[in-house]
Formats: sequence, structure tokens, C-alpha cells
Amino acid sequence: MKIEIIAIGDELTSGRIQNTTSSFAARHLYDAGYDIYAMNTIGDTPAVIGDALKQALTRADAIVVTGGLGTTDDDLTNEAVSKALNRPTMPNLEILANIRTHLDEITTSPVSSLEKLAWLPSGAEALNPQSRMAGYQLIHDDKPIFFLPGIPSQMQRLLIEEVLPKLSTWHEHHQLTTYHRIFRIFNLPETEVNRRIATLDLNHDVHIGYYPVFPEVHLSLTVRNQKNNNAKRLFKSSCKAINTVLGDSIYGCDRESMEKIVGKLLKKSKLQLAVAESCTGGLICRRITNTPGSSDYLLGGVVSYANSMKSEFLGVDRELIEGKGAVSREVAEEMAVGIRTKSGADIGLAVTGIAGPGGGTKLKPVGTVYIAIATREENWVTKFHFDGDRGQIREISAQSGLDLVRKYLLQRAIS
Repeated sequence: MKIEIIAIGDELTSGRIQNTTSSFAARHLYDAGYDIYAMNTIGDTPAVIGDALKQALTRADAIVVTGGLGTTDDDLTNEAVSKALNRPTMPNLEILANIRTHLDEITTSPVSSLEKLAWLPSGAEALNPQSRMAGYQLIHDDKPIFFLPGIPSQMQRLLIEEVLPKLSTWHEHHQLTTYHRIFRIFNLPETEVNRRIATLDLNHDVHIGYYPVFPEVHLSLTVRNQKNNNAKRLFKSSCKAINTVLGDSIYGCDRESMEKIVGKLLKKSKLQLAVAESCTGGLICRRITNTPGSSDYLLGGVVSYANSMKSEFLGVDRELIEGKGAVSREVAEEMAVGIRTKSGADIGLAVTGIAGPGGGTKLKPVGTVYIAIATREENWVTKFHFDGDRGQIREISAQSGLDLVRKYLLQRAIS
């Protein structure tokens, strides 16, 4: 079943607001087993809305429209639908009654722009008359068209609670079973990921997609249930094969972030972390604390940009800084040892580097970063040379620091 998505709004075509409703709809419709034929974003012009709708009816089996259902003068979707499909607007009495009941509670005025919400093209069926923004469905040329509000929270609720259930009963033999997983990969180039996956010679019913999301690579695996395959078994075997060839470069799946995975491992190991940051400027701590409950395993951190901070708060020897430089293997290690010792943490993580755009030298160019880990048993330092602008270098440095902690915890668990 092919579905076309149309998003309406001058705020979208002008770039003032990002179109998140279309991506939400596409993701959930695709996961439910539907093919997305096209996604269009158009402005609040009735003629353009009408043309887009009529074109979609010629090529898609169902249409999802978002936006233009509000009370202001530029909300023109209903007007455009009425004219394009020759369906005069009529009041939906249930929606109108709900609006007037609400008005009685807040005003003595009998007229309100809110009543515009109740006037729908003839044949429209409200999706949820009790909702603040009801949305509606039209059947035109034996094809369902769903009109949803442009406000993301309202649109998402109606799509999940109303649209998907209605679509599932539209075609009796439609197969809704889809198995889908996103593998989140770090520290392995997309070309190498592609090369390794190509060696697997996966079944033709297994669909693979590659999506670079700096500083990661996301690999999408989709298997849809067909008459002649065992989709569940095929999905499981494909997942195992991918995990085998990519190994620990896969740090998580679906919506798992690096910091969430590190947090889970720390919690499972009953270990606590403290962080000393220079070039990342607190980015590592910020990412870790984005996860609720992170106080269980993160004791805190020190942002030590100045050399004096490295010495006074982390105990790094001043002569060492002068002799080796703040960006060096030796200083990174002392930063990690210092933060672990002073905080009482099980693991000390330290990052020092040159994020640019200035500050680099021939021996230590921009992108030179040292990341150190200190534990009660041992310390070690890893040197990196990163490319990119200042923001990218800081971001990949923070990700690399978290990844080193992840790998340490994984090795610790099996040793």
C-alpha cells in the first residue's frame, strides 16, 4: 500500500519551523508495513493545496495531510479541499457542540473563530471529536485521506491512536508485520561498514540502508513479512550476522545513545565515573547528565581550560605542563589520575586537545587530542587526530572518550 504525505504551512516552506510531522508519519507508517510514495511540503495557498491533493490521488493508495486546520486566516486546508474535491463545507455538529460548551465555560460571547474548526468538507468523519484538534478522514475515489493538525504533539497522537488502526483494516490482506532495527556504529567508516556487510550476501528480503549521522554511522535493517519467508527468523539471523562482522563498533541499537549505553554499563558494574575536560569544555558531562538517573554513576567533573586549573584542581605538575605541553600524553594521564583520586571515583576520564581553529603547530596540529582513562589497577592514554571544524572536533572527542569507557567496561566484564 503506497502512502503520500503532504505537509502544509508557510512556516515550513519559509524554513521558520522544521517539518517534523512528515518524518514522524513516515517512520511510523513505514514501520507498520506501508510504502511511502512521496513526501511534499507546500505553503498555505489553496490552489497549490488542491493541486497537490489531486495529484496524490492519482498515484497513492492513501494520503496523510498535516497542517492548515487551525482557526487563523492562513489555515486554508479545509477551503482548499472543499474546492478541489467539490465537497462543500458543512458543520460537524459534535465538534460544534463541544466548542460551544467550551465557550460557555470561558466567555459569554456566542461567536468565536474556534467555530471554524467544526466546518469540514462534506463526507468528512472526525477522527476524535473530543480532542482539542479533532482531525478528520475523507474517503475519495475509494481512497482514505487523513487530515491531521500541524502541531506535532496533536498530530502524533492522532496518527498513532486513529490513523494507523484505521489503515490496518483498510485492506483485508495487508501485512503489517515489519521487523526493523537501527545499528548505531562508531569509529568505523561508512565505506568499511558497507564492505563488511557486502560479504554477508544477505537474503533479498533483507533491506539495508546506511545513514551517516556525525560522528556515527547508522545502519538500518528492515525485514517485512512476506508469504514465502519467515520474517522473524530471517530478521534474527541477519542481526546476528551483522553483529558478527561489525563487532564492538556497534555500540547500541535504535534510540540508544552512547552516553546511555555507558551509563547502563557503569550501573551494571556498580562503578562510578569522574571526568576532567579541557577541549571538550564540559560536553562529556553534559551528555552523561542528559540521561535520568546519571547521578548513580557520575560523580562530577572539572573543566580545566587554563593550565592553572589543571595544576590546582587536578594536581598536574606545573613543570610537566611546561615541559610536555598541556596537550600531551603525560598531562592527559595526570588529569585522569587527578580527577579519579580527588573525586574517589572508580574511573577517571580526561580529555585534552586542540579543537581549533587556531593553536595548532606542526608537531601538534589542530585535531590532536589525547584521551586518558585511570583506574585503581592501571592507566592508559590514546592519541587521536581528528578532522573537522571546532564543533566537530569537540563532538567526536566527547564521543571517543565515552566510547573508550564503554570498551573498558565491556573488557572488564569478560575478564
